[in-house]
Amino acid sequence: MTSERRSKIEKVLSKRQNDLTVVLENVFDPHNISAVMRSCDAVGIQEIFVLTTKIARHEKWGPRSSSSAAKWLTVHQYTDADECFHNIRQRYDRILTTHLSSDAVSLYDTDLTQRIALVFGNEHAGVSDEIRAMADGNFIIPQVGMIQSLNISVACAVSVYEAFRQKLVKGHYDSQKIQGAEYNTLSNQWGIEHENSL
Repeated sequence: MTSERRSKIEKVLSKRQNDLTVVLENVFDPHNISAVMRSCDAVGIQEIFVLTTKIARHEKWGPRSSSSAAKWLTVHQYTDADECFHNIRQRYDRILTTHLSSDAVSLYDTDLTQRIALVFGNEHAGVSDEIRAMADGNFIIPQVGMIQSLNISVACAVSVYEAFRQKLVKGHYDSQKIQGAEYNTLSNQWGIEHENSL
């Protein structure tokens, strides 16, 4: 590995956020999942959750959309919703779903700097009633057009970039959040060998 490559990996790892994640519920198109992965990687999200309770488990992602983003992320796949959300609760304090409801809060009025998981539903039905019941609330992306919906990968990109903006303002990218064993595990996976572990 060149010194430039090592420096790039260390810089990216130093910006990774362990307090923000994305959850995808029964998203059919693997290209949509890959596009979500690319957005997550871009804003420093390290892990995402892929829940498939009504569709077959995904075996691969659309490589054209992800530009190999999947290899830089920690992807947790579940077929059981209770197990998935139990594990999410171990890591994150709030779970919010994208859902157009009377109690939904605008994305721009939502504090995305806390330990939070953002849930996006599938391309046709959105987030299911079952999953909304497991969440702490709903948020919406404000729109003024005739069609009050966005492609899931676009909705996710808009949402995580608002989180990115808020977290930048609060200085979340100024200090390294992933450290210790987790840092070493990821850097090893990404190709950096640690001299102190040889």
